[in-house]
Amino acid sequence: MFLDRQDVRRAFGADEFYPLFQPQVHLGTGKLSGFEALARWNHAQLGLISPDAFIPIVQKDGLINTLTQKLLEKIFAVAPQLPDTARMSINLSPLQLLDETIPDRIAEAAERGGFPLDRLTIEMTEGALREDLARAQAVVLELKNLHCRLSLDDFGTRHSSLFHLQDLPFDELKVDRSFIHAMHENRTSRNIVSAVVGLGKSMGLTTLAEGVETEEEAGILLEMGCVLAQGWFFGRPAPAEEIPRMIAAAESIGAAV
Repeated sequence: MFLDRQDVRRAFGADEFYPLFQPQVHLGTGKLSGFEALARWNHAQLGLISPDAFIPIVQKDGLINTLTQKLLEKIFAVAPQLPDTARMSINLSPLQLLDETIPDRIAEAAERGGFPLDRLTIEMTEGALREDLARAQAVVLELKNLHCRLSLDDFGTRHSSLFHLQDLPFDELKVDRSFIHAMHENRTSRNIVSAVVGLGKSMGLTTLAEGVETEEEAGILLEMGCVLAQGWFFGRPAPAEEIPRMIAAAESIGAAV
């Protein structure tokens, strides 16, 4: 797959970028916690493209804020469809975490969409924190001042640091899907998941496992004390028009637990 600046600029004009929504559930009850919004590009010729393929091009072309604005408008537009307790999670790239204007951009988009910021979770990786900690810390603290929840994504997959967990006001620790998938066959992976969940509990952080695909995986995570989960077992990412169906499905699962 070859994508370039011309493709990206054409895609903005054709409004081909949009969010999908994946449900997140409480493992203990099966009830809906909220949704994670996932950026996608519906390319006219190539079909659905994941953010790993297009975000670097968008960032290099200086259009990341334009993309973020368009996605936020579409994400917060679903607010009327959500239960009053449902949260929304969005991802910020390392480059965005160094942008001091991003908290205001998020706040303005949420206000226009009527979505309360205290129900918004901002997911981030440690990349930006390592690149320019002071600058990223200022942005993170401003997001926290807006009453957003903060989630540390992909913990344990690269150069994770307890320093960041200690000095930044995270609310949630996200367990990477690569460890979840390997739990059955690899005892080390299972021990890592247990250690991350235990670390989260000891620090008062909510733990969320991503990439849960089977009932067995959900059961293991629940036994470990993991609080939240998302993955194909609970629902695949789907467009906004599918949100009512996903809410109803989650409610039926919760009632059966």
